[in-house]
Amino acid sequence: MMHDVVEKVASLRQLASVRQITLDDGPERGVRAISFDTGGGLAFWVLADRSLDIGPLSFRGMPLAWQHPAGFIAPGLHHAEADGGTGIERSLSGFLVTCGLDNARQPRDGLPLHGSLPLTPARVTACGEDWARPVPLLFAEGEVVTAHLRGACFRFHRRIEAEVGGRSLTLIDRVENIGPETAEMHILYHANFGYPMVAADTRLWLDAAPLATMDGEVRCHPTPGGASIRMGRPDCDAWPAVGAKIESDLPFMQVWKDARPRRNILALEPSNCDREADGTSGPGNTLTPGESWQTRLRFTFSSNSQGE
Repeated sequence: MMHDVVEKVASLRQLASVRQITLDDGPERGVRAISFDTGGGLAFWVLADRSLDIGPLSFRGMPLAWQHPAGFIAPGLHHAEADGGTGIERSLSGFLVTCGLDNARQPRDGLPLHGSLPLTPARVTACGEDWARPVPLLFAEGEVVTAHLRGACFRFHRRIEAEVGGRSLTLIDRVENIGPETAEMHILYHANFGYPMVAADTRLWLDAAPLATMDGEVRCHPTPGGASIRMGRPDCDAWPAVGAKIESDLPFMQVWKDARPRRNILALEPSNCDREADGTSGPGNTLTPGESWQTRLRFTFSSNSQGE
């Protein structure tokens, strides 16, 4: 089958590719990114200078990711401790912001909102196209270290995979305690959807059950053993129907919505920890020196208004 494809193109990267790029204007100047295009309608940027998180994401030409008015500012312009420890609210942008690892959610014990991991530059260790596999694959991987000599020390390793011709992407994340003492690790995946995915008739399902959302409300749902959360929207304005699904092996799924004009964000947030009444996080995973923790998340997109 691959032989047949090879005979039809001068370069396989005509069909699907991974390309390293650098942004070069305004506050985004210097931000390194890895551009994925599966050839199956799914295209996205992995932001190497923002913890290997995902910035713009589109499916069949339709933008699905919410974006902050400030764009994807360079890490040197990000001040997590500003504004009473809520500085990430000046920087949170794109389809995925991974929060942690020393803290998730509201500031506590001198730690900022969503911790010290977001917008930390990563060391990219590999990226490219693997056409030799039975199902060809696009991939990128790298690592981020967050360490304090008198506090938690973690190495965060991420691998991102997307099948050529496919409509899904998979994150395989591993966190290792590289410090001399036992440390508690929190992680929350801030997956941010915006218009045209988020509209008046957008619907959610947690596993098979319909899930209601209210503007300004944050709800954290226990999901022992993991869960699947789906989002779907029928035809809207000039946009065709679209759906998305997140498959998670984490024990909690948080949902947050801000429907104000000029915001219009709906965030689906798998997490390893519950949300307390004051907005801080409950217990996370405790890692002894040298111990690792791993998770796997899969994001699938479709033209189905049921998110299937």
